[in-house]
Amino acid sequence: MASTAQLRQPATAVAYPKRMANRYGEAALMAVRMELYGKALSPAERWQDAVRKVYPTPAGQKKNAPRAAFVGLCEAGLVKGISASLDSIGNRNKDYAVAAVALLRAGTHKTVTQLWSAVTDADGSEHASQMDVVLALWKNGLIA
Repeated sequence: MASTAQLRQPATAVAYPKRMANRYGEAALMAVRMELYGKALSPAERWQDAVRKVYPTPAGQKKNAPRAAFVGLCEAGLVKGISASLDSIGNRNKDYAVAAVALLRAGTHKTVTQLWSAVTDADGSEHASQMDVVLALWKNGLIA
């Protein structure tokens, strides 16, 4: 039997997590789900708009690694609702993100730590929120 709260909620409602583990993951979700109102925004423009909302100060907005991971996934055609780009530029953060998607699809790696270790061949480099972007999109069904 459904609870009273469940009965009041429309059948088409989609439950989104209130907070992601990382604000860059939140920015990625916002960038994909944003209303464009007929504008043609590039993945980089989507990211910039979303990250401004999550990080009101410039320091958080300028972090390149999560931006490059998001834009790279979009360029590779791996984000639902965003077309692949033929003029993509190679970037190690894009490569890390694309490799992480392959690992998630294989079901062999499921956490930020596992993914980061695998995509960097455990080289000791520090994670810079690239995997937070990938996992946020993956867990919310936004990876194509």
